[in-house]
Amino acid sequence: MSASFRNFVIARILLTIPMVLILVTMVFFVMRVLPGDPIRSQLGPKVSEEQAQAIRERLGLNRPLAVQYFEFLWRMVTLDFGNALTQGERPIRDELAELLPATIELTLPAMALTSIVGVFSGAYAARHRKQPPDYAIRVFSIVVYAIPVFFMGLVFQIIFSVRLGLLPLAGRMDALLLRDFRPITNFYILDAVIQGNWPALKSLVLHLVMPSVTLGLILMGPFIRLTRVNMIEALQADYITAGRARGLPEKRLAYRHALRNTFIPILTLIGLQFALLLAGAVLTETTFSWPGMGRYLVKRIELRDYNAVQSVIAVFALAVGAISVMVDILYAFVDPRVRY
Repeated sequence: MSASFRNFVIARILLTIPMVLILVTMVFFVMRVLPGDPIRSQLGPKVSEEQAQAIRERLGLNRPLAVQYFEFLWRMVTLDFGNALTQGERPIRDELAELLPATIELTLPAMALTSIVGVFSGAYAARHRKQPPDYAIRVFSIVVYAIPVFFMGLVFQIIFSVRLGLLPLAGRMDALLLRDFRPITNFYILDAVIQGNWPALKSLVLHLVMPSVTLGLILMGPFIRLTRVNMIEALQADYITAGRARGLPEKRLAYRHALRNTFIPILTLIGLQFALLLAGAVLTETTFSWPGMGRYLVKRIELRDYNAVQSVIAVFALAVGAISVMVDILYAFVDPRVRY
């Protein structure tokens, strides 16, 4: 590893720390500015002020904000988030250990659909520039990007579940199969393969289709547009002209040469969009009752559960920061010019 590359990696890691710190700090103080009381949200408005005050004292909510803030930062560093303020019998860390794999399991196929279909659709549109396929793909990219994710999810549910009965309406797995299912890693598809539980695997895949396709389609538009623009520029380059003069097939020039040279900005977008998918699956999980971190976050926001909301946002911030650093490092490895 060269000194310039090592310095670049260290600089990117150091720059990520204040980004994560600013985000979690904003969430910490915004949650306390918003109206609502987690104690009364759980126990109801009829609880006496003496009882509410006793619970606040037990949970540490009556301490100065500065003390609560630095305690939260220490818990984030040690990944020990304590218990939720509402329904807090289990540590938040144990709950997130079950919910995060569900969100990742939803995000990975959505990201695969987004990147593969989006990149090759954009390349196909660039190859047929100013022709009907180009116009159709461009309109498609605008439409899928403009449609709200919850609306697209509801449309898919009505068509493929209610009308046609081809796919499950919501959830992660059939209730009867889930009752006897014993997860190992909390990545249910992996667990089903390890255990050889093929009925459970079929149920998991069928439940995954609609939410992952919905989430993948929403962010497909930027991939199509970015790939098309860079492919058009690449197809006008001198090395492509030289290839045409040598008689190389147009398809080979487009997909083996031009697309390869446009992959660097696409690689950056893949990393950023994967981070957005991971942190932005809230509406998708809510629409399809997917038991992931997004749905958990919505419930805890409704209850004004400071600890749980801060913990989820902290995990999302750490994940987004880590992915951003990895993409920058990979980008620098592919194109050494970004180190200088």
